[in-house]
Amino acid sequence: MTEADLTDEERERLGDVVALQPTKNSELADRWGLEGGSEVHSYLEEHLKEYYFRDENSLIRATEEAAEVSGVAPGVEEAEDGSRVVRVPDLQYHVLRVLSDQDEDPQSVVGVLQAVRGLDGGLDPDNDAIRESLRSLANKGVVEKVQLTVPTYRLAMSRADLQVERLDD
Repeated sequence: MTEADLTDEERERLGDVVALQPTKNSELADRWGLEGGSEVHSYLEEHLKEYYFRDENSLIRATEEAAEVSGVAPGVEEAEDGSRVVRVPDLQYHVLRVLSDQDEDPQSVVGVLQAVRGLDGGLDPDNDAIRESLRSLANKGVVEKVQLTVPTYRLAMSRADLQVERLDD
């Protein structure tokens, strides 16, 4: 398959893979409105096989060519000033807004949930959505999981060294 052979839907979904990487089947299923991970896997294998791979943790990553073909910037990259740029969906954006800084006490999933719900904007995610957002952000290397009695999280870097861009849904 060549770049010219991609349909508009394939090019758009390839852009999602690039922007959300590293990602999981479930995150793409939510983004694409598919039933589950097996549908995502089938789609990737049938339509985008040349443009993605799975890393050592089985996370989905785009090839360098995928970014060029889709015209979408990678989900995580280093900026010229040494900070990290991360592009995230709306809920992850809000999680990063409320999450403890690197040098502060970490927060539990429930603490992050309550903080997100307390933001202006009427967000009402559930525990599972917050937990999945935190895992995805940890996979991107911008959040660290601090194992106490219950898992807690905080930024893995200084907030000053992190640029967050919200992806359009």
